[in-house]
Amino acid sequence: MTLTNRSAGELASALQNGEMSAVECASAFLDRIEVTNSTVNAFLTVNREGALETAEAVDKARAAGKPLGPLAGLPVAVKDVLCTTDQPTTCASKMLKGYQPPYDADVVQRLRAAGTVILGKTNMDEFAMGGSNENSAYGLVRNPWDLERAPGGSSGGSAAAIAADMAPLAIGSDTGGSIRQPAGLCGITGLKPTYGRVSRRGLIAFSSSLDQIGPMARSAKECAMLLQAIAGHDPGDSTSLNIPVPDYFADLEKPLQGLRIGRVASHFSEGLDPEVAEHVEQTFATYEAAGATIHEVELPHETYGVPTYYLIAPSEASSNLARYDGAHYGHRWDGTPSDEKGITDFDSPLVEMYCRSRAEGFGPEVKRRIMLGTYSLSSGYYDAYYAKALRVRRLIRQDFSKAFENVDVIGGPVSATPAFKLGEKTDDPVAMYLVDLYTVGTNLAGIGGISFPCGFTKSGLPVGFQLQGPALSEPLLLRTAHQYQQATDWHLKRTAAFSS
Repeated sequence: MTLTNRSAGELASALQNGEMSAVECASAFLDRIEVTNSTVNAFLTVNREGALETAEAVDKARAAGKPLGPLAGLPVAVKDVLCTTDQPTTCASKMLKGYQPPYDADVVQRLRAAGTVILGKTNMDEFAMGGSNENSAYGLVRNPWDLERAPGGSSGGSAAAIAADMAPLAIGSDTGGSIRQPAGLCGITGLKPTYGRVSRRGLIAFSSSLDQIGPMARSAKECAMLLQAIAGHDPGDSTSLNIPVPDYFADLEKPLQGLRIGRVASHFSEGLDPEVAEHVEQTFATYEAAGATIHEVELPHETYGVPTYYLIAPSEASSNLARYDGAHYGHRWDGTPSDEKGITDFDSPLVEMYCRSRAEGFGPEVKRRIMLGTYSLSSGYYDAYYAKALRVRRLIRQDFSKAFENVDVIGGPVSATPAFKLGEKTDDPVAMYLVDLYTVGTNLAGIGGISFPCGFTKSGLPVGFQLQGPALSEPLLLRTAHQYQQATDWHLKRTAAFSS
């Protein structure tokens, strides 16, 4: 086993006991990125110099006997939706090409304070809008388990970086499943925390009421390590929860005897891949063998989750992205004549500059969602679409609350199919949106969710299992996932093609 093949927990122990230096650890992963990234395209930028400087500082602090946290010296990849002062933050968009933020996101500040070594910024769907990581302006990301398949999105770069042994830990963001779905398709573990548990300051917004930052790693225990560092109140974020952060390790080893796990029958209807269904049912059986009980629950309004999400999220995106007009923020048209379809007549040169800047700066999926959102918010349609979606969102939240009166967590598939082929859904936006079928409810309700590998198809593709829990149930979600991973070894599997 090579250094980059080792888990974050193993690396942390080796750093703490002096088996390796932080510089050695960082160098190994940086070299791995140099060899592998041209194939996978998981990283948009790599900060070799900055990473090695941080690693050297950690080594000096450790040699001087200074107290260091458990993450000190551990490499981490950061999704390119988070502001960083020492690297560009582009959101994988031409609109923000070369943008250098003047401040670090709160999560990045916490990572630096914990002594982590930030390797670079990971690829993503443009402005986090997508479920396949094919919408990046800087090239698609490939799934390390099968290079002809998608890694999922929008945090596909972060998931692929871990799956290809380019980073032991990563940060993603989840608006409708963007941590959990790529985690499931890439065979790793990803946690979407309760809304407000992790500060969103410095996260370039897609949908402000749905976005949440979370950890991605090989295992639930390693996600707990990362969450411990990034969770907490931030006075600079009005949505940040001002409540104490628990010890996410305290109950990890607690048995599951008596745990009540909900099973939603509608999750196993037509459209669910038979191999996915088989592995998910086997996961329920594993939990039963560990002392948990399985109970049927209903989420009556879940069928409206996808259309509700695709009204609320684009509406908020339309507002959030209005600032990128070439004058206040973002790419500006240079005056070169363009044959962009649909752009013909203008009231003034300023309006022409706005229109052409946005036409050049935004990709097709971002434009599609801005138009959907603008339409939903427009006069005469607001009540029929956006306002109605908000009412349905309350019903979905109530469904979860009622279900959690009878069960502790809800389990099921994270995705209806294994990783799909690149290009398979790009011409059918509705089919792509349905990829989020099992995940959007978590965001609409503002609760927590975790995805982890629960098996592989006959063709060698990972299958993911999702757990959803009430607000602030992250300790229980992590414990439940960890106990499953203690009983199985799916999370330990490595892709042969990228085994380092």
